[in-house]
Amino acid sequence: MAAEEEAVVLDTTVRRADASEVDLDDRHAGDKAESAAAPVLKLVKLPLSRVKALMKSDPELSLASQESVFLISKATELLIETIAKDAYVYAQRSKRKTLQRRDIDNAVDAFDEFAFLEGTLD
Repeated sequence: MAAEEEAVVLDTTVRRADASEVDLDDRHAGDKAESAAAPVLKLVKLPLSRVKALMKSDPELSLASQESVFLISKATELLIETIAKDAYVYAQRSKRKTLQRRDIDNAVDAFDEFAFLEGTLD
């Protein structure tokens, strides 16, 4: 009797394992379908090929790895975003919704972090 009980328990365990494998396969198939339908989010908005071309225009730069191009692109995006937000504050103070050149100049002049840009926007 003990051998028959073990066989029944083992058979039940195998069936449960088979059922859970099917469930996992179904879940993974659903994940693949969801990922195929979901839009792909880009990590950077600037075109990496153009950033790489700009980087290579520097005669001191011979090689640029993909990682360095990505980091330069991301840093540039963050810099532009920060300046745009600060410039928008100046536009709002003037009761405007459109950024103008003087708003960007005011944002660059107001913050010490942007001191390296002073005089370059002329």
